[in-house]
Parts: sequence; C-alpha cells; structure tokens
Amino acid sequence: MYQIKKAAAILLSLLIISCSDKKTANNTIADTLANKSDLAGQTTSANTKTIIVFGDSLTAGYGLDDPSEAFPGIIKAKIDSLKLPYTVVNAGVSGETSAGGLGRIDWVLKQKPDIFLLELGANDGLRGNSVAQTISNLQAIIDKVKAKYPSTKIILLGMQVPPSMGQQYVSDFKKMYPDLAAKNHIGLVPFLLENVGGIAKLNQADGIHPNPTGAKIVAQNVWKILQPELN
Repeated sequence: MYQIKKAAAILLSLLIISCSDKKTANNTIADTLANKSDLAGQTTSANTKTIIVFGDSLTAGYGLDDPSEAFPGIIKAKIDSLKLPYTVVNAGVSGETSAGGLGRIDWVLKQKPDIFLLELGANDGLRGNSVAQTISNLQAIIDKVKAKYPSTKIILLGMQVPPSMGQQYVSDFKKMYPDLAAKNHIGLVPFLLENVGGIAKLNQADGIHPNPTGAKIVAQNVWKILQPELN
C-alpha cells in the first residue's frame, strides 16, 4: 500500500511539474548570463567559475518563497560557505521538457559553464513521450555543451516514473539516465528526488514539490556527486 501511495505521489509530482506555468528564461537568469552576476546580483571575478543548473520546476524552485530555497540556491550557499570560486546560475523553467530544453540551450550557453547540471526528462515521462526521443533530445543537449565548451564537466540528474506508466516504460526510462551518463562519460545523480519523493513531510502543502526541508535533501543528493568536481 505504501509503494502504491508513493508511486501515486510521484506521478502527481510529475503532473504538476508538467502543468506549472511555463515561462521563458526569467530575468534572474538573463541578468546572470548577461552580466556574469551570481543569484544575489554580485559581480563575479575573472577567476570565478560557473555552474549552470539547466532544468524544469524542480530546478526553478516551483512553489518556494525564494529561488535561494531551491536546490541550486542551497548548493550556492554551501559553495559560498566553503569560499569556493564558483557562482551558480539557476536556469530552470517550470514545465520544461527535453525538447523545450533543446530549444533554449543555445541561449543559455552564451555563458560558458565550467560545470553543467542537466535536470530534464520528468515531463517527458509524464506525457508518455517516446523514451528514444527523450534520449535523443538529452543527447543533443549534451552534444551542444561538449561542442561549444569541450572542457565543461557535465552531470546528469536522473528521474524516475511511477509503475502506473507500465513496466517496460518504467524500466526503459530509469535505464535512460545511467546509459546516457556511461555513453558520454559524464557524472550521474541516479535519482534526484531520492528520500524525498512521496514523503509528505518533505514536500509543500500540495504534497508534491519539495518544501525547504525536502529541497535540502535534494541538494545533498546533488552535492555528493558535484563536490568532487569542484577543483
């Protein structure tokens, strides 16, 4: 029964991610890319490296009071506390699909990322989009990053879909992320919402998106893979 409820919660989570108001890249992202400013609006030095987090509402921080409460903001705060020479750009757009991400990646890559975190695919899964097409879109995004900035480190943030999507689809979708990571020799967070998805106390009042406490766990899931790359 618990697994059924958890699967339903994850499915509902994906639904809200997909149906959230989809916006073009917001002013915060535009200002950061144009002015090389961090999320607090502070000008970065020439020696500061850039982390771009490219994703959907989980990256954008849907439902949170401030972008700093989303996992990219929490990672930024951690980096600042350690006095590491990195700035974090939150390039998340609610409702984004892998196809949508492919359509805007060239604009985001106007600024060179030293590390690129790719968090897309959940909305494709909700819509039952072809896994092969999602793989193609994600591969194309990875290819664009590598072609323009060969030295950029890429980390793929994995997602999962609930059993209600069908056993074969669930299996193919879950396998997509480690396969892409292995093929491209890039980092992988196996499941971004590990220890958060489907747990009511770690989500907002809607029971769907991570609340500030849940977002901290999500950030830790990412930090475990990101930290070794901060050199």
